[in-house]
Amino acid sequence: MIFKVYYQPSKKVNPKRENTEVLYLDTDSEVNARLLVESNTEYNVEFIEGLDEATLAYEKESPNFKLTEF
Repeated sequence: MIFKVYYQPSKKVNPKRENTEVLYLDTDSEVNARLLVESNTEYNVEFIEGLDEATLAYEKESPNFKLTEF
């Protein structure tokens, strides 16, 4: 399943909505998505959303869509 991970680039700075970024991961669970991001980056994970087929098709239309691999 593809997960959309909302995160702040740094854990040392107060989170601000304007700084929220996203990445996409292909993994089997939300728990694994969080573990992958937290063990491979210094990002502050805010929210993880599983994407259904319709939402995934919409997200793929964005020029910023790219699956992240660790």
